[in-house]
Amino acid sequence: MTHKFQKIFGNKKAVIGMIHLQALPGTPKYTGSINQIIEKALEEARIYRQAGIDALMIENMHDVPYIKNDVGHEISSLTAIIAYLIKQKTRLPLGIQILAGANKAALAAALNAGADFIRAEGFVFGHLADEGYIDSQAAELLRYRKQIGAEHIAIFTDIKKKHSSHALTADLDITEMAHAAEFFLSDGLIITGMHTGDTADFNELQKVKADTDLPVLVGSGVNLDNITDYMAIADALIIGSYFKKNGYWANDVDGNKVRALMKKVNRNG
Repeated sequence: MTHKFQKIFGNKKAVIGMIHLQALPGTPKYTGSINQIIEKALEEARIYRQAGIDALMIENMHDVPYIKNDVGHEISSLTAIIAYLIKQKTRLPLGIQILAGANKAALAAALNAGADFIRAEGFVFGHLADEGYIDSQAAELLRYRKQIGAEHIAIFTDIKKKHSSHALTADLDITEMAHAAEFFLSDGLIITGMHTGDTADFNELQKVKADTDLPVLVGSGVNLDNITDYMAIADALIIGSYFKKNGYWANDVDGNKVRALMKKVNRNG
């Protein structure tokens, strides 16, 4: 397991709670209140922390439709501000993802906010997403991390990214993608289902875990019923939809659901 992962989470299997930021400035669903966006994110961070979550991650999922790669400074700067405030308030490990494929922007925001990791799509190989073709960014991204002095920030990378077609790489087994990401210096691999909230394939998860030395994270579909099975294999779990009211990602965080899941995790861990 890599040094960065251990430095962030220690030797425990972490549960990472998702904060889906309200629509940010310039996007179609932006309501015009930056203060409301910030306060909403801080309130969800407070709920998660009080419920015993291990770590947090923020993402601009309400910014539909997503711009590919170059999201604009209005997005990355506010993301950095919110991340900084959450980090100061909670002192929990914190990650950032900026959609779609805006990995350099996420890395810069993480550095300025004092965050610990980013989630990067399009790290190795290419895939066709609803935003268009997402190309691999490993070489450019890791050089950028070096240039800005952000080498302490972990880059956890999706393989076979959800909401995407992988027809171009259909002849590649997921373990081959894992090997490529490991060779290209990923700090951890993220495995998901086909869509937000869909369960990740247990067979794929087991194959990747057995065939790589990297930490493996589950990026979708974890709930109270299956968490024990996922925890037996994965090193960390990113949970968003299940923690929301009615299990829908765009709803408010339900503290009772977070507490119930963390109670089960801590009892079994």
